[in-house]
Amino acid sequence: MRAILISVALCLMTTSTPACAAPPIRLVIHGGAGTIERAKLSAEREAEYTAALSASLAAGHAVLARGGSSVDAVIAAITVMEDSPLFNAGRGAVLNHEGRIELDASIMDGATRGAGAVAAVGVIRNPIRAAEAVMRHSPHVMLAGAGAEDFAREQGLEIVDPSWFRTEERWRQLQKAIAGERIQRDHDAEPASPYGKDDKRGTVGAVALDRHGNLAAGTSTGGLTNKRYGRIGDSPIIGAGTWADNRSVAVSATGTGEMFIRTAAAHSVADLARLAGKTPADAADATLIEVAAIGGDGGLIVLDARGDYAMRFNTSGMYRGTVGDDGVARVGIYGGPERRVSLPAAP
Repeated sequence: MRAILISVALCLMTTSTPACAAPPIRLVIHGGAGTIERAKLSAEREAEYTAALSASLAAGHAVLARGGSSVDAVIAAITVMEDSPLFNAGRGAVLNHEGRIELDASIMDGATRGAGAVAAVGVIRNPIRAAEAVMRHSPHVMLAGAGAEDFAREQGLEIVDPSWFRTEERWRQLQKAIAGERIQRDHDAEPASPYGKDDKRGTVGAVALDRHGNLAAGTSTGGLTNKRYGRIGDSPIIGAGTWADNRSVAVSATGTGEMFIRTAAAHSVADLARLAGKTPADAADATLIEVAAIGGDGGLIVLDARGDYAMRFNTSGMYRGTVGDDGVARVGIYGGPERRVSLPAAP
């Protein structure tokens, strides 16, 4: 806060200069990376994803456009995706081996490096809001399971029955995964990777830059289909799935979580940007190479304090989008450039 006040005072004592102009606003989102092929995604389904990504961008951009904080913009954008059955986060999340919902989320404020996370929760409608509550209203960084759910209740967050999250599509995916696991076991084969060849790497995330020059990042997920009860991936782990620091970049990851943990992927991107001077795109690419070196894949969205950003992935596709000062939104699903879309009215 002191640094902001000093900066404002210096601007007031001098003539108007570009240095004193409000920073450009920018929002970047992702809805998961993985095997996403045109041939397997119908035109109707593609339109549904495009509409959901556009709605997420509209919600976050509305916060930034009225001078709101990057943290609030990240929450607004992610909440839209958590409430959509299309994404593996919140409603529509995948099921673990027991058929239960276990949700993880985290958020980080680049101005203060404050952070909050929840893991393995099953009744909090919007885990990203619970992560923010941990950051703002507790001395902790992460709460898990029943303890996190009790804390969310104390904070007045919306609690729902676990059935609210469950969709028929996720149930079918679980049954298919269990059947495949049984075939592997019956043939005495080596256990298959939990990341199936046709799997979309779940997870949603957002990074934002507000008018005050502050960065924020958030990530939310349902994890892996057929995961072991209690498994936690990279999404709620600060430095693995999420990172934000005004001195470098804001990052949200999606991919093979165990490998993103083992490479401290989000923090690695920030180090490459801050200490090695790499651009967001180069830092993301270098980190994805490290992830791939130990058998992982996925994607990263990265944003710096100048408004420069990257949406990088080493899979066949990643649901993604961005919008900036001019209100021009672009959305992509497959490889190649993102296409311009119209934003719906923000809620």
